[in-house]
Amino acid sequence: MGLAAGRSERYHSDSMVAKLGSLVDRAAEGLGVALQGRAGAHLTTWLEHLEGWNERMDLTAARSREELVDLMLADALVLSAELPGDAAVIDVGTGAGAPGLALALLRPDLRVTLAEPLGKRASFLRTVIGSTGRTDVRLERARGEAMAGRGPWSVAISRATLPPGAWLELGATLTGPGGVVWILLAKDAAPYHPRASLERERAYTWPLTGAARRVAAYRVSGPGS
Repeated sequence: MGLAAGRSERYHSDSMVAKLGSLVDRAAEGLGVALQGRAGAHLTTWLEHLEGWNERMDLTAARSREELVDLMLADALVLSAELPGDAAVIDVGTGAGAPGLALALLRPDLRVTLAEPLGKRASFLRTVIGSTGRTDVRLERARGEAMAGRGPWSVAISRATLPPGAWLELGATLTGPGGVVWILLAKDAAPYHPRASLERERAYTWPLTGAARRVAAYRVSGPGS
């Protein structure tokens, strides 16, 4: 069986029968988040595009629609309830849009920058941004290290781009003093940084697949603080 045929079989198997819109609603309800305005429709549009593009290239390893929704959306649902209004957010290595694009679709008040160096992924993100009419979302085809000095951002987020300690170091550089760096964790311990103090940690469970996750927020201090 060829790669394309394998993808097609995976995404049209019996495990993919559930409707994406219903699963988005279930995930939000399971994490106690009320979807406002067009958020549910925009999230569904994003995930529908992702399924279509994934038949031609590997954008996600999800094996079912439930896994797709949890993998792409659950962390953003948790973060959406934690971030302050009108925050300037950067998501480094956003890939197919988790969690940064999902946050932008959930919270139109956030000023979101997506940093993604790979051309095919950036093309996918541009397609979704256009389809949802969210042209306010800023897309940068760049590595996180190259984004230093292009801010400022008050919040920095990344998922699995770097080990937790290395991401905390880069995130602290991107936000600067007073900023908040969020780290998405599975089994890793929350890291230490001399200029960033652990301010909040929250454990939760992905609502559709039951995976255990944690998020940790670090407040960045100035030199010598």
